[in-house]
Amino acid sequence: MATTNPPDSDLPELISQLDADRAWLLEQIDRGRWAELRLDLAALERELGQLLTRAAESLEKKNNLSK
Repeated sequence: MATTNPPDSDLPELISQLDADRAWLLEQIDRGRWAELRLDLAALERELGQLLTRAAESLEKKNNLSK
């Protein structure tokens, strides 16, 4: 299966969209939705947050180096 990489110009938008999804997930967890999955979903939300932070930092570093 071939994968394609999005252009660098699309990455900030993708990171932003994923961060919005992460925030929505956190809100749903806080409201008590999916109580039986709360611990797993909270762990997923934390990992996604860390991944998005690293991706944004890496993209920023790359953009700064190319200037």
